Amino acid sequence: MATTPTISDAEWEVMRVVWETSPITANEVVARLASRRGWVPATVRTMLNRLVRKGAITFEREGKRYLYRPSVSQSQCVRFESRSFLDRVFGGVAGSLLNHFVRHTKLSRREIDELKRILDRMEQ
Repeated sequence: MATTPTISDAEWEVMRVVWETSPITANEVVARLASRRGWVPATVRTMLNRLVRKGAITFEREGKRYLYRPSVSQSQCVRFESRSFLDRVFGGVAGSLLNHFVRHTKLSRREIDELKRILDRMEQ
């Protein structure tokens, strides 16, 4: 697919399930989200249909059931959403975003070390 679809917060929940297990039936998606979110089957099926229309997932019919597969990768969607967030909230300035999160997020020693390694590599 040439473009990455815009996915709502609720649709991200459905996509996570499809990314975790693919192919997956609608009933399996419904079961997982009913236990996690308490969503009714009609809600989940509506979101599956929306994601198909957006091109985020595809399906194939196997007997009486539909098997869903992602047509975009999770990393592709994360990159798209990250760029959108960066542009909207920080005017596209990555340094401002990093500065904000480093100052306002509790980081583990491991995360701090990883950030240092990344910055050191970028500096070279």
